[in-house]
Amino acid sequence: MWAKERHQRILAMLAANQQVSANDLAGMLGVSRETVRRDLLDLEEIGKVARVHGGAVLPEARTEDPFQQRMATQIRAKSEIAKKAVGLIQPGQTIMVDAGSTTAVFARELVKVPGISVVTNSLDVATTLQAGGRDVVLLGGRIAADVPATVGELTLSEIRRFEVDLCFSAPVALHPEKGAFFYDLQEAEISVAMAAQAARTVVMAHHTKLNATSRVRSLDAEGIGALVTNRAAPQALLDQFRSAAIEVL
Repeated sequence: MWAKERHQRILAMLAANQQVSANDLAGMLGVSRETVRRDLLDLEEIGKVARVHGGAVLPEARTEDPFQQRMATQIRAKSEIAKKAVGLIQPGQTIMVDAGSTTAVFARELVKVPGISVVTNSLDVATTLQAGGRDVVLLGGRIAADVPATVGELTLSEIRRFEVDLCFSAPVALHPEKGAFFYDLQEAEISVAMAAQAARTVVMAHHTKLNATSRVRSLDAEGIGALVTNRAAPQALLDQFRSAAIEVL
């Protein structure tokens, strides 16, 4: 039996039972436990399973840690992404940026790009850009409970007043077939509204967010123009995004 067929059968068993044991898989597939272990490693690398002692389970949908905690995690990956993402911007362009820990780091690179105008609902992004002498519009609205950002109907209505070249969004999860997800409904609404006003949408997501989903979908895969991620992302998974016609940086 080819590896691809074994992987399909493992995933089918997981879909039916939510968990599988390595012993059961070895017996069902007629292979050794070592072969099963390699298959589970391959599937875990692309986010299809989560290995546990003695077998595997389906990966859980991503939740979201408090904002201040997120600001202190994956700092190197976020910096790597930010430095790559600014290369997509041309001087003189107008862009939109949503709120999150990744976009807060992104703003530190944005101040180095001359002649840009930025529309954002993120207080962190607006403060960083204003201090760097960049043209920035902070969208009005109600201040969110956790993330330092404006949200709500006023924010959404103000977004619709702008037409921009690029939108930069940092969701909590990104799936090559299902698209981008947020844990919070209002944050998802902001991302959807910004993408609708942009000629191209760029998603920034480090490797731990890839091939995952969360509570609220914001963007379909076909609505994403580019994915900027860090070097720890598995190439096999990145190929899935490329197959969905998403440029991968």
